[in-house]
Amino acid sequence: MALNPLTVRKLKRFRSIKRGYWSFVLLMGLIVVSLLGELFVNNRPLFVSHDGKWYFPTYGANLPGTTFGFDYTYETNYRDLRERFRAEDTGNWMVMPPVPFDPNENTPYEGVFKPAPPSWMGGPAGHWLGTDTTGRDIFARLFYGFRIAIFFSLAFMALTYLIGIGVGCLMGYYGGVFDLIVQRLIEIWSNIPFLYIVIILFSVIPSTFSIPARIAMLLIVMVLFSWTSMTYYMRTATYREKARDYTAAAVVLGAGPGRIIFNHILPNTISTIVTFMPFTVVSAITAITALDFLGFGLPPPTPSMGELLKQGTQTLTTAPWIVGSAFAALVFILILVTFIGEAVREAFDPKKFTTYQ
Repeated sequence: MALNPLTVRKLKRFRSIKRGYWSFVLLMGLIVVSLLGELFVNNRPLFVSHDGKWYFPTYGANLPGTTFGFDYTYETNYRDLRERFRAEDTGNWMVMPPVPFDPNENTPYEGVFKPAPPSWMGGPAGHWLGTDTTGRDIFARLFYGFRIAIFFSLAFMALTYLIGIGVGCLMGYYGGVFDLIVQRLIEIWSNIPFLYIVIILFSVIPSTFSIPARIAMLLIVMVLFSWTSMTYYMRTATYREKARDYTAAAVVLGAGPGRIIFNHILPNTISTIVTFMPFTVVSAITAITALDFLGFGLPPPTPSMGELLKQGTQTLTTAPWIVGSAFAALVFILILVTFIGEAVREAFDPKKFTTYQ
């Protein structure tokens, strides 16, 4: 399907803004890599050659130690197996990911589960950014924390826009009493304290709930208290577009409200929608990080930048690499998304590009 010539001009304008364009390319690259995260950060090998047989543990079932000649039936410790292969030198071999640690795996340091400095600071080999207070690899937790945060924020943006755009367009299109009633309801809803609701909700959720279910509940709560701001922008934009001649022409030709809103009004408000998308992602990442820092965000042991920041502030003098790594990762991601947002806002500026001559 061919793009609208005006959209092509906007995309070319976005590509000409180098800072935003390359930030977008880098962020998309990070997202693609995170989707294949188990191939890069994992305590399971990519493949194992043992006694003439091939195994692919990364995306396969748990292989007990007895599979490779150990005397235990729980999952194989592949780092120990790699050392045994090297010692025996019998032709068995494996390929481990670049970071051979799981985000929830506890590794002792000096015989104790405590923070270990990064390998470049004299810490144990393989831990590029060191370990946290319970011996979990910081790089692995940041890597998977980024994947969770970015997809959480994208889901948050999609649901927020779905509700906000729908309600805002209906308010702007029908106006009158309907508009006034919905405005009052939105004002009442907006005065409900979001943080207190989160605290109450997560204090009564049974621990038997699965981690995905608790993450979904957090997402729903955040969406329910975040969609209202989008309605004001869409209400105003719809009021403006409803007064245009093309809307009156569509009514005369017999088009219904649904067709007018989705086929005519929404395409002409796309600049408003697209401009706010990156900043909505930024606000979602910031919000989930803040909630994790306070202890009311993603359920443990889910990898999270906010949880690492909380650990880092508690061990600032003894393990500064924890807060330093988490803070640097958070700032880097937010800067990328902000640069993208600035470029999108400039590229889709309605004062520069408009459908009207």
